[in-house]
Amino acid sequence: MHVDVTMTGLVALYIFMLAGFAGWVIIGNVPAILHTPLMSGSNFVHGIVVVGGMFALLNASTVLEQAIGFLAVLLGAGNAAGGYAVTDRMLAMFKTSEPQAKSRHGHGRIHHLKKKG
Repeated sequence: MHVDVTMTGLVALYIFMLAGFAGWVIIGNVPAILHTPLMSGSNFVHGIVVVGGMFALLNASTVLEQAIGFLAVLLGAGNAAGGYAVTDRMLAMFKTSEPQAKSRHGHGRIHHLKKKG
């Protein structure tokens, strides 16, 4: 089974503009406090960009198409790696520190010492 899909430049531009507008509307309605977790949690989108760039690179017939495909893979991979780094950093902010070792008197720290004298 062989499926041949061709897309003209205007159709591709229309889809790109529609996707850009939909993203702008969706992200524009997200509160600022949720923007970073939403963006860092959606790293799968960058994976789709990398796969699309690899598809474009494999089907490239001219040097320009190869350059565009390579740039898409490079930028998509960089964006995905950066998204995972931001997610890791955000999750580190919510980790609790290790509990302090308790002394044999049941106090975590000695705040002052009294002199006998």
